[in-house]
Amino acid sequence: MNKNTVLVGIAALLAGFIGGFVLANKLNGAEIAALKSQAGPQTQTNSNQAQQADQFSLSEGEIRAKIAEADQNPTNFAFQKDLGIGLYRYAAIKQDLALFQESIRILERADSINNRDFDVLVAVGNGYFDIGFAKKDLASFQKAREIYGRALAVKPGDADVQADVGISYFVQEPPDYAKAAIELQKVTEANPRHTRSMQFLAEVLLKQNKLAEAEKLLAKLKEIDPNNNAVTELTARLEAAKGNGK
Repeated sequence: MNKNTVLVGIAALLAGFIGGFVLANKLNGAEIAALKSQAGPQTQTNSNQAQQADQFSLSEGEIRAKIAEADQNPTNFAFQKDLGIGLYRYAAIKQDLALFQESIRILERADSINNRDFDVLVAVGNGYFDIGFAKKDLASFQKAREIYGRALAVKPGDADVQADVGISYFVQEPPDYAKAAIELQKVTEANPRHTRSMQFLAEVLLKQNKLAEAEKLLAKLKEIDPNNNAVTELTARLEAAKGNGK
């Protein structure tokens, strides 16, 4: 999916719901503070503004120190898990591919200690998803789906993870709309009020030119979530497609 040709509707959906680079817009300072607290006590200043700005940043030294500590304690599952997830979220805020890769390395070590931890598996899957999205790398998407499959084996039917499987087919290059639809329909059938999967399924149906199905789905989405801004944009695209078909 070329960056210059991504439709506004897709961007809006991604910005609200996908992890990693676009999830950064949804993360809050508390999560950064939680990771920052692991790096040790911070120097206090007399400027509240400086403190607030500092809350969203870690120095390279702080990050490397915690990574080194994880490497020195490779059998400490809780440390690997907590740091790996925290580092993943920080990488999302900073849009830092290198940190994504470091977080995956640490989380995969946690997975080697306990290969049935749902949170670890989801974070690893999200990391590969984000790398795939950033680098347009199909192999990373495939790896993400493999890890998501393991997470679903631990927690069958998890709507968010199942939706991410479907979305991964939609945003990969080249997209696989048929597989995306199958995976997203699994979510909407089991969870008929799961708006994220409904939105992306509507996108897929529009791409497939299945306008009647898309219209029905959008009507249901509007009923469930009348303030959803994506509905207006998707409906406009639907009407445009219907007009072009005349």
